[in-house]
Amino acid sequence: MAKDGTAEKMKRKDYEKELGKLQVELCHLQDYVRENKLRVIVLFEGRDAAGKGGTIKAITEKVSPRVFRVVALPAPSDREKTQMFFQRYMEKFPAGGEIVIFDRSWYNRAGVEYVMGFCTPAEHERFLSLCPQMEKYVIDGGIILIKIWLEVGMDEQERRFNARIDDPVRQWKLSPMDLESYRRWYDYSRARDLMLKKTSTKDAPWYIIRSDDKRKARLNCIAHLLGGIPYKRIKKDKIKLPKRSDNGRYNDQTSLKGMNFVAERY
Repeated sequence: MAKDGTAEKMKRKDYEKELGKLQVELCHLQDYVRENKLRVIVLFEGRDAAGKGGTIKAITEKVSPRVFRVVALPAPSDREKTQMFFQRYMEKFPAGGEIVIFDRSWYNRAGVEYVMGFCTPAEHERFLSLCPQMEKYVIDGGIILIKIWLEVGMDEQERRFNARIDDPVRQWKLSPMDLESYRRWYDYSRARDLMLKKTSTKDAPWYIIRSDDKRKARLNCIAHLLGGIPYKRIKKDKIKLPKRSDNGRYNDQTSLKGMNFVAERY
């Protein structure tokens, strides 16, 4: 515990050590998913500045983007607004051998769309009613679905917003919508409570991770994913580099003479 009675933040050295171990296991998981043609969806929801982006980066940093595919859809186009609500998300669902990570998902309808008035109360109610049925259909079809809610506290969210305001390389993370979500804290809390009540089911439960300590949250999340997707280590033959062929040998650096090279400033 820190001197002020709050939980002590995890030190970087300890975090990087544990993260390295977990990322090795993610690579083993990747091999198993690819070989056995598993289909996995992991979706992340939470308030603005809850740590979704950093957590997803920690998961995907050392794995192949051909297996771990991140989906972060923009606001729907005029055409997409006329489609069935779930349609544009289902287009991004995994094929065999893929893990699709949704950085925000169809649950936009239960959060930002509902709170900000981008959908009608009737559309919101219909979503909460149909969503568990849709997710059961997906799971019955053989897809593994894992739903993560990152729960950041009020004080920590304010600290992160202020840090973004003062940092020119992070100011892009602050949009007018983010600022409005900050103002409407309790509206979002009520929307969260209703969403969890209506859509956390036996088939597709929500899992909540406290994210005031980003490092602990990332580690806990990866450990949870590894425990939620059954896998075994795939035995592979040791890789050995082949001997380079000397056929057609020539000085392939001389041929670059006179070409445009970038100035070596560093």
